[in-house]
Amino acid sequence: MDRVSAFDEPLKKLLGGATAKVMAEHLDLHTVGDLLHHYPRRYEERGRLTALTDLPLDEHVTVVAQVADARVMAFNNGRGKRLEVTLTDGHGRLQLVFFGHGVHKPHKELLPGRRAMFAGKVSVFNRKMQLAHPTYQLLDAESADGAEATEAVDAFAGKLLPIYPACKQLDSWRIAKAVDAVLPSAQEAVDPLPPALREGRGFTALPEALLKIHRPQTKADVAAARDRLKWDEAFVLQVALARRRYADTQLPAVARRPVPGGMLDAFDAKLPFTLTDGQLKVSKEIFDDLATEHPMHRLLQGEVGSGKTLVALRAMLAVVDAGGQAAMLAPTEVLAQQHHRSITEMMGELAGNWGLWREAPPDAGGAGDGPAPGGAGQGTKVVVLTGSMGMPARRQALLDLVTGEAGIVIGTHALIEDKVQFHELGMVVVDEQHRFGVEQRDALRSKGKQPPHLLVMTATPIPRTVAMTVFGDLETSVLDQLPAGRSPIASHVVPAKDKPHFLSRAWERVREEVENGHQAYVVCPRIGDDEDEAAKKKGKKAAEEEGDKRPPLAVLEIAEQLAKGPLAGLRVEVLHGRMYPDDKDDVMRRFAAGEVDVLVATTVIEVGVNVPNATAMVIMDADRFGVSQLHQLRGRVGRGSAPGLCLLVSEAHEASPARARLSAVAATLDGFELSRIDLEERREGDVLGQAQSGVRSSLRVLSVIDDEEVIAAAREEAVKVVAEDPDLEHLPELRLVLDALLDKDREEYLDKG
Repeated sequence: MDRVSAFDEPLKKLLGGATAKVMAEHLDLHTVGDLLHHYPRRYEERGRLTALTDLPLDEHVTVVAQVADARVMAFNNGRGKRLEVTLTDGHGRLQLVFFGHGVHKPHKELLPGRRAMFAGKVSVFNRKMQLAHPTYQLLDAESADGAEATEAVDAFAGKLLPIYPACKQLDSWRIAKAVDAVLPSAQEAVDPLPPALREGRGFTALPEALLKIHRPQTKADVAAARDRLKWDEAFVLQVALARRRYADTQLPAVARRPVPGGMLDAFDAKLPFTLTDGQLKVSKEIFDDLATEHPMHRLLQGEVGSGKTLVALRAMLAVVDAGGQAAMLAPTEVLAQQHHRSITEMMGELAGNWGLWREAPPDAGGAGDGPAPGGAGQGTKVVVLTGSMGMPARRQALLDLVTGEAGIVIGTHALIEDKVQFHELGMVVVDEQHRFGVEQRDALRSKGKQPPHLLVMTATPIPRTVAMTVFGDLETSVLDQLPAGRSPIASHVVPAKDKPHFLSRAWERVREEVENGHQAYVVCPRIGDDEDEAAKKKGKKAAEEEGDKRPPLAVLEIAEQLAKGPLAGLRVEVLHGRMYPDDKDDVMRRFAAGEVDVLVATTVIEVGVNVPNATAMVIMDADRFGVSQLHQLRGRVGRGSAPGLCLLVSEAHEASPARARLSAVAATLDGFELSRIDLEERREGDVLGQAQSGVRSSLRVLSVIDDEEVIAAAREEAVKVVAEDPDLEHLPELRLVLDALLDKDREEYLDKG
């Protein structure tokens, strides 16, 4: 067996079909290598009991503890039996409960003084934490089945018991037993670190690191193994990104330098406000990139409302002045239409209506030569292209793009279709990058005669370490300064279940805002129409399994309740993704014009929607949204001179992680602080995500929050390695590991422009 195939061996061969199936379906573990990289989450010391005071509600946990008390209780007039077991760690207590026929075995085995590992989901009953029907493994040899218990203890070498990320179908100790079966294969590990780097930093050999992470004798073993494995993860990922950056620098591009007296100058001269220092600084970084003869690859991240669209428009005008066309890719039709509307307004109203002209306007410095967008001083068409446009409008937009009449196009995924051809694509702007995969981004860029310049925008603030990993193939610009005149947003949690009168007051506040001449949003997680019925049933079933009483609240239901109840007499409209495009556009236009008082919507209004007169937002079932999403939604209010109000309505238990998350959002408007909270809550692999990085979720021990120094150092080393050996010809082991990391379908990821 060669060194690669040992790690590629299917688990079914070593563990049997049943166990392998559970591992594949519930833990995404398929091969020996997958299981060897499924590291323990933490370790318990023999003789020391786990703290029971900080268990997370609604999560699957594994604890090592001692039985303090056990008693059988009768209920249902003596027809039913319930076993209640109290565990202790000397400080806190945790209750276990078993029902029916499941009472007998634990009643015999879980006697006071016994120690065991227990696994189950944490819930609350009568204000006490409990595990209902947990699985368990006795850890003392004096149990009813002493031989089995001794074997269970011996399965964990040394004084430290590894606790693995587990699932309901497969407990930590069963995973440990499976790891024992594949651990000999650790000797076959392919080492990705160049020998000089490994020796220079004094790292443990990779096979030894894998043995120590799974079966440590001491805490020092764990620390040494984690240090080594963190470096592997950081370095391999940074090499993948460095190769992408290197490949990009080898591509040719047309330099697009701003033309004096062109549309950009005319636009700037007509702006009724002064650009912020941040906007000027970021614009210079972008213009410097555009002036080079290889493609710009820049990430523009900015706080909600910091003026990213304005910065992007100035860059697009510079490109059009220089003879190119610019395309902006938006994730939804609502956002594409909103961008088209706002850009058309900025160009038309602020710059003397020349933005809609095909001829040069009188005050723009004279006509250039060649068809639009081909010269300084010319006006240009701004067109929109979405999948649901009518055929005549679509045909005209396609014609305007291929002839060059349209210098700027804003569109959805429809821009990527084969039919869409450009006269001279010079720049691509991708809005909200997390909604698009690398392939979609590249599909649009491939429509240029030469690789166009790329600007990626996101309104989700990103910690530096995440920018170095998720967006590591892009240079980064940060726009964190809000324009003058923006108003503060007050945020409050509304505990609808505990204090229903708070919700009544929320609707009163909405009515007060409308009476003062303003408008409001109400956001719900679900649409609620007939087509949504299957999702509703699925949500209801999931909710019942989770112990919840109902599926998520829906736009259509809430809108009807509000219009007939607390907001009766106000002009209430709905907006969601299943409406016809013309209807969506009509609702947004009327809301922007002040003809609608309250817009009840899904998250289609999450980004890009700009109605300065909207001052209040009520987010229903706010605990069902992520931290960054709540921050994005909240950013739709407070965009004018009047202060904003965001009310986060939730029925989540006061002590739950969901409520803690909402309190964190209410406590700060700092998007970067919230992004850290968001990141701490999520698996690192989710953060990297296939759509963003082009590599499989691969982080096991590296933390993109805590390991900034490791990531920065690995990035430096990766840049050196790739500069000296771009194809990794002299580092075959690194190349092998890199190939294994990249999905087969993403092999071209490193070589694309």
